[in-house]
Amino acid sequence: MPFLIEEYFKIKQELNPSQTQLIAVSKTKPNEDILEAYNAGVRDFGENYVQELIDKQSALPKDIHWHFIGHLQSNKVKYIAPFVNLIHGVDSEKLLLEINKQGQKKGRKINCLLQVHIAKEESKFGFNEEELNSLIQKYFSSSPSNNIKLDFINIQGLMGMATFTHDNSVIESEFLYLKVIFDKIQTFKGSNFNPVILSMGMSSDYLLAIKNGSNMVRIGSMLFGNRN
Repeated sequence: MPFLIEEYFKIKQELNPSQTQLIAVSKTKPNEDILEAYNAGVRDFGENYVQELIDKQSALPKDIHWHFIGHLQSNKVKYIAPFVNLIHGVDSEKLLLEINKQGQKKGRKINCLLQVHIAKEESKFGFNEEELNSLIQKYFSSSPSNNIKLDFINIQGLMGMATFTHDNSVIESEFLYLKVIFDKIQTFKGSNFNPVILSMGMSSDYLLAIKNGSNMVRIGSMLFGNRN
């Protein structure tokens, strides 16, 4: 299915009042569809398979901002470190340290979001609130408890995925919970920790996410049709 351009402009109108950033989720979609979106003005695309992202980045316009939105294995970081614009799902300390290591090798600071587990499903990844606070205290507080410097990482905020359910009250409570955590961590702002992005909301729940404080949404099926 080609890029749904009318739907794109409708969504953009909905996002404009809150200045919410749209990430067009292009995973499994062919380059032709991505080029249609690019020609309509889209510059931020989300992928969740490393090899597919590498192939697309090499073949498509170089001013595209590529977002890695899937679960990233530490041994795959090196392949996307040279060009990735934002890694959305930093869900472990091990991954955080590997991203910093690869950023140092490539001589670039890599933008990241810390993923918080807010859903009821155990299959979803992310830190719980206690783990998140411990990680921030360890590496990003004014008096960190660790002497490892993460000079090649820029933490730009938090990301979370709500429970897959039709019960909007459950989804809203999870979004609200993440917004509360996001507000709490503002006191830790520093050179490598500048939490300005709250990424939550997808095709099925993005309006509810925006209502509860999201300023970045990841939308795929509404723009490209169902996943291949």
